[in-house]
Amino acid sequence: YVISELTGMYRSWRGVSVEREMVCALITWGWTLLVMLVIGFTTRGVEQYPRSFGLLWMLFAPPLMTGSRLIGRRVQHALRARGFGARGFAIVGATGLGIQLARNIQHAPELGLRLIGFYDDRPSARVADLPADVGDHIGNLNDLVDAARAGQVNMIYITFPMKAEERVKQVLAKLADTTASVYLVPDFFVFELLHSRWTNIGGLPVVSIFENPLYGVDGVVKRVFDVAVASLLLLILALPMSIIALLVKLTSPGPVFFRQKRYGLDGREILVWKFRSMRVCENGPVVTQATQGDPRVTRVGAILRSTSLDELPQLFNVIEGTMSLVGPRPHANAHNELYRKSISGYMLRHKVRPGITGLAQVNGWRG
Repeated sequence: YVISELTGMYRSWRGVSVEREMVCALITWGWTLLVMLVIGFTTRGVEQYPRSFGLLWMLFAPPLMTGSRLIGRRVQHALRARGFGARGFAIVGATGLGIQLARNIQHAPELGLRLIGFYDDRPSARVADLPADVGDHIGNLNDLVDAARAGQVNMIYITFPMKAEERVKQVLAKLADTTASVYLVPDFFVFELLHSRWTNIGGLPVVSIFENPLYGVDGVVKRVFDVAVASLLLLILALPMSIIALLVKLTSPGPVFFRQKRYGLDGREILVWKFRSMRVCENGPVVTQATQGDPRVTRVGAILRSTSLDELPQLFNVIEGTMSLVGPRPHANAHNELYRKSISGYMLRHKVRPGITGLAQVNGWRG
């Protein structure tokens, strides 16, 4: 798995040529073989297996790897061509490049992409001459932002020319307040591309600006890990959690658990579970941040909050699929609405599932 991750084997191969995927598979096999030989000879592990076993693996592994990927690609393309797993996308900019992109994608149904339409802020008279075979001018940029926030648009391609640098930056600033995946189709200029990825859609180079970092196999692997570890932790911690629940119930009036609305993956609203640590359960448009010595915190709650034991019920959120073991911590919705207005690109943290623990907790920062 580690070698496959390093070579990019588990990336999304949507729109990438089959030749590149096969080359990557063979490179992965070569590195795996090299590492296994080094480990085997240094630990004398090779002496425990007959040589025929190693020779058979070296002989059959490459065709099995490439063959299984070829079959998987054929099946995936066939399903996408029939509309399974289709993702709706919009094009920003009724330009020649945008028209070319729309036509290229329409001629490649195996990509599984469905054009919603074009969005452009220019006067309607300037975009009215869109060819009938590529799609319609749906509206302006504000309409697109509203559609993305409503979950009607999954992917957005920006096709403005290089000279429109400031215009593109304005578009990105607005789209940063959504959870749609955003791509820039060059005619290109330099942005901050530290976490970006180049790909190919319909024969045209595309660079991701805002994208889910756990798309494809990576997301599946993380989800399997989350469910397995969360299930194990629930078994181990069943007795301690029962004792905590009893203490919460006996030491203060009110429910054992506190549920609060927060934003999850793609900005969708979720209910986060916690052991109740306060006498007051705030879950409205205004939520007061807890402070040191807050009188609302119960005696048991103070211990739970200082040790983060109040977060343990979120293991059920992990099993449910609304949270992950590791990820950005979800804030109360009232705080989220405040932060997204004052911090540019704040909503990008919701491109992944929120976590029980994250970078802030590792550094000792707790709310």
